[in-house]
Amino acid sequence: QVRLVESGGGLVEVGGSLSLSCAASGRSFSTNYMAWFRQAPGKEREFVAGISWSGSSTFYGESVKGRFTIQRDNAENTVFLQMNNQKPEDTGVYYCAASETQGVVDPTASEAYDNWGQGTQVTVSS
Repeated sequence: QVRLVESGGGLVEVGGSLSLSCAASGRSFSTNYMAWFRQAPGKEREFVAGISWSGSSTFYGESVKGRFTIQRDNAENTVFLQMNNQKPEDTGVYYCAASETQGVVDPTASEAYDNWGQGTQVTVSS
């Protein structure tokens, strides 16, 4: 199993930037896709961004395209999420996820991910 620990959450003003990190440990970094999901109060968990093992393929939710960037450093077993031009609707708990499954059909679906972090709170104040 892969253990995931998120960091970097906090309070940011509208239009500001925040960077999240997710450190993976445990089983060797054999994950396929890595992703970020978020969940706002009273809402379902939402796909934010995902990245393939090589980093050559990235995926973004419609609401964050052009504002968020996902990257990964396999040497450091870490995935990053840079969030720019933040909006109040970006508020929520952000979860890091890792998939060890080969042949993932839809890397934007939460069902594709076997391992989850505990989450980090991001609050965007207006």
